[in-house]
Amino acid sequence: MLNNLHLTLMIGPAVPLPASEDVINALTSVEVTNTTEGPSGFQLQFNLDNRSPLHTIFLLSGQIPIPMVRVVILVSYNGKTERLIDGVVTRQEVRPGAQEGFSTLVITGEDLTKVMDYLSFDGTPFPGMPDFARVNLILLKYLGFGIVPVVIPSVMLDVPIPTDIIPRQQGTDLQYIRKLADQVGYTFFIDYPSAYVSRAYWGPHIKLGAPQPALNTNMDAHTNVESISFSFDAENKVLPVVMIQNRATQTPIPIPIPTDITPLNPPLGLVPPLPKRVLFIKGSAHLSALAATGIGLAYAARSADGVTATGSLDVSRYGSILKARSLVGVRGAGLAFDGLYYVAEVTHKIKRGEYKQDYKLVRNGLVSTLQEVPV
Repeated sequence: MLNNLHLTLMIGPAVPLPASEDVINALTSVEVTNTTEGPSGFQLQFNLDNRSPLHTIFLLSGQIPIPMVRVVILVSYNGKTERLIDGVVTRQEVRPGAQEGFSTLVITGEDLTKVMDYLSFDGTPFPGMPDFARVNLILLKYLGFGIVPVVIPSVMLDVPIPTDIIPRQQGTDLQYIRKLADQVGYTFFIDYPSAYVSRAYWGPHIKLGAPQPALNTNMDAHTNVESISFSFDAENKVLPVVMIQNRATQTPIPIPIPTDITPLNPPLGLVPPLPKRVLFIKGSAHLSALAATGIGLAYAARSADGVTATGSLDVSRYGSILKARSLVGVRGAGLAFDGLYYVAEVTHKIKRGEYKQDYKLVRNGLVSTLQEVPV
């Protein structure tokens, strides 16, 4: 039993407020997925009877969906409060129950990046603005949702000259921000550095910092995971090659991008997989040298993580809440797989008296770079 776990659910059309006691009593399960690739999401399940207030919270009396229902989920464990997600409802489903007069209401949603995907701003000009400046300007629209932008200038800074080209937005804010991130090997997501702050992060995967408590396996009484399995993909890694065009002679010059020497992916393993394929990046000859190199780094970073670990744990045994987008140690798996990993994805599964997590860890090589894994 998790007597020291407390769940807070906040719901509202624009400003979420703490849910009523009737709503909390009807809640049967919570599932939240935090990931570094794509949107994070959540799913709530409620017991629904014919007189439940949930009919008016999530649906209007005319059965027309409320334009935007915002949901915030907080958990407090061992005196520390974490915000799991701040998002909006995208789907509502009612499933008939076995007992007459009762049903199950399933609420599905995504994080606040969904709000950035509602409207298209095709053609918006950004004269003389590098990619990070464009992202900052776009994110200013969402300060009203409490989203604080954190934008890291790309390692290959390319400032467009207005007399040559004026960048223009294509698609929604979310589509354009992710396109700019893909071009330089960056990622974009919303995370929660504290229980009261939502941060829109545009930058590289930062695989540095203090690791979380280690995941232990095959260590008898010290084992704190329910399951963990490893895979090593030696076929996925590629050697990107960009083409730089000499404007004077119009001659293309191939430039290979090293996959293991990159500021976007610091090594966590001593033995990385060797590239099995050479990937010539199409269209790079029409770009500037900096822009083409940035795209090459992006492809190199995507294929570098050849080691993957997946599994599950019980928070009461682990003693902490495993967080995505940070480091964690693994012990007891053997020489090849022990060491530090980057937590790429975590799914929180909460029921009354139970809190479990599924996780996905990645790193770019076998054999730990550390002699001893931090506990």
